[in-house]
Amino acid sequence: MAAQIILASASPRRRELLDQIKIVYRVHPVDVDESPLLNETPLDYVQRLAAEKSAACLAELGDSVPVLAADTAVVLDDLIMGKPKDRDDAFAMLRLLSGKMHRVYSAISLRGRQHDQAVSITEVTFRPLTECEMEAYWQSGEPGDKAGSYAIQGLGGVFVASINGSFSGVVGLPLFETAELLSRQGIGLFK
Repeated sequence: MAAQIILASASPRRRELLDQIKIVYRVHPVDVDESPLLNETPLDYVQRLAAEKSAACLAELGDSVPVLAADTAVVLDDLIMGKPKDRDDAFAMLRLLSGKMHRVYSAISLRGRQHDQAVSITEVTFRPLTECEMEAYWQSGEPGDKAGSYAIQGLGGVFVASINGSFSGVVGLPLFETAELLSRQGIGLFK
């Protein structure tokens, strides 16, 4: 079957989520500078990156198939937490998240007949974490390439006391919003 969309991401989690809703896609990851701009809000940041990724992919391919891109940020107060640089960085993030509520912003950008965007904002509350738990978690290898140094769909899920919003958005692709954007472009899930 021909691809319905191009996924501008190398994320295996985003591929799994698209597989879950039976979307046929091709993968074409792109590199964009993910540095926040001066005084950029977390909301503006994720929306800009998702839009830049979809635009860069479309420019590279010049394809007639719609391009889907996403960006996810873990945010405590107004601090945007990216992927940890090393063990110390991961521990610093996990200590900040320990016992607190943070937000996960997931923006999606779909370029096809038109450009559509949507954002999911989810509140996640961590229980207090011990140093031993953080060390064992780091040793698992899971937090090394995850925004905020945790994966809610993996071992990191045991740290989550509550979630208010989109689980799939925290994983990296909010399915409700994605389905709405696909529908606007004529890509139905149940056809």
